[in-house]
Amino acid sequence: MSTPNKILQGAVPPLAVPGPRVERPALVEEPEVREAGKPVIVADLYRAFTQEGRTLIDISWEQQRLHESRRWSVMEMLAGINVEAVSPADRLLVWNAGRAELTTKPGADRLARLSDTECRKWQGKNPVVASIMQACGTWSRYWNEEEAHHETSFNRLATLFGQERVTDETFIEFRKIFPDDDMLRTLTLLAISEIIAAVNYAHCARVIPEPGLKELFKQVGADEIQHMNYFVAFAKALVDSGEYAPKESFAVAHLFLREGGEVHGSKRGRVEQRETHVNWWDQLEYREGMYSPDALDKKETLIFNALKRITGITVSSAQEVEDKWMELVGC
Repeated sequence: MSTPNKILQGAVPPLAVPGPRVERPALVEEPEVREAGKPVIVADLYRAFTQEGRTLIDISWEQQRLHESRRWSVMEMLAGINVEAVSPADRLLVWNAGRAELTTKPGADRLARLSDTECRKWQGKNPVVASIMQACGTWSRYWNEEEAHHETSFNRLATLFGQERVTDETFIEFRKIFPDDDMLRTLTLLAISEIIAAVNYAHCARVIPEPGLKELFKQVGADEIQHMNYFVAFAKALVDSGEYAPKESFAVAHLFLREGGEVHGSKRGRVEQRETHVNWWDQLEYREGMYSPDALDKKETLIFNALKRITGITVSSAQEVEDKWMELVGC
């Protein structure tokens, strides 16, 4: 327990040290204070900066409000799970989720670094884009914290189940930082990755009978949807700025949706061997008796919706994504 501040309590009077009189600056006129209301993701970030007069302080405050309103306790969540009542098949779901979530911290670390680098690059060229980048980097701290909840929840449960432990070597391998890429491509990839994770977790929650574990998967899935919405908002702001081309979002979507693409995860005919980093969707291991959440139609529909929100372009099939990408590239 921390020691109480005796000065604040009045037990020890503060020293009164005389000094030169300092003229206080005149109060500046404050912008109109908006009603607090329910915290939300600022979905139209470019408009917020260019037309609504909002600042990075305003945006970061809204990010904090939303984060606090959604914060949950890992220890309380795990305390509500009857470990003995979880079936072997559901334990495999937890084990896979724990290993996969180890790869999210490198993504958040990369996003923070890339956002700041891009912010500095745009400061002298387009201050609004610089602010968008900084807002993204600022939010990455909340993404990192929330993903830590997911990682530690699932891996702690796997330990309680007595499952195969993640070795230190695997832990370190899964922490490899992703290589840098175009920022719009990066944000689109992260949005799609969160879509796939959210759909997987939602399907797991539907088939798991143990109430506490069901609630954990539902909570993590809801977090992933929130993360997806943030990534979409940042990506949309970059496209709205006119500095980033929609073709980059479609290139990433095609990478996922093409025949044998990334949306199929480790079920692809050929899983990529990546020396630079580890993607969670490459690492899922499907074992006998394990529930395998495909739900490809749901994932595709949400990806089409994300593309619409980011670029304003409507598509409704993987073929249309490829066709639009080729059109935007100029082929």
